[in-house]
Amino acid sequence: MTSLPVVNQPVHRCGALLEHLARRLRLRSESVLAPLGLRPRHLVALTVLRDRGGSTQQALASTLEMDGTNVVGLLNDLEAEKLIERRRSPEDRRRHVVELTEAGAKRLAKAEFALAAVEDEVLGALDHDQRETLYSLLQQVATGGMEAACVEVDVCDEAPPC
Repeated sequence: MTSLPVVNQPVHRCGALLEHLARRLRLRSESVLAPLGLRPRHLVALTVLRDRGGSTQQALASTLEMDGTNVVGLLNDLEAEKLIERRRSPEDRRRHVVELTEAGAKRLAKAEFALAAVEDEVLGALDHDQRETLYSLLQQVATGGMEAACVEVDVCDEAPPC
């Protein structure tokens, strides 16, 4: 079988390398989160709740792009550890408002500290300026992708990243 010539293709492809680094970050992150009783999805939910000052369960499900039933399970995990608190919305008794507790904020801070060490380990070959450049480039790619997706789907009113 003859191979097809590659024309006008860049010498370096990023996909496999990004996947490799993401896997290293993910595995190390999971290993430092486990002793804290957290999984990555817990961390994301806690971060969203901290950054928003709370959320309805429905809005949280939308932000996390998770089915409502799965969000209930996730919140059950966090509530059992007293990291979040759910209560009925005073404006609409059919809705639950979810808020980060003081214990949740402390656990999140510990997790973020541990994850910073993981990032230092995985990205240790880069100096501060290189890391800032990497972050800016990744943010540019991520934001550009989000903006394109939002234009195509036309749901920017609902999706916070847009």
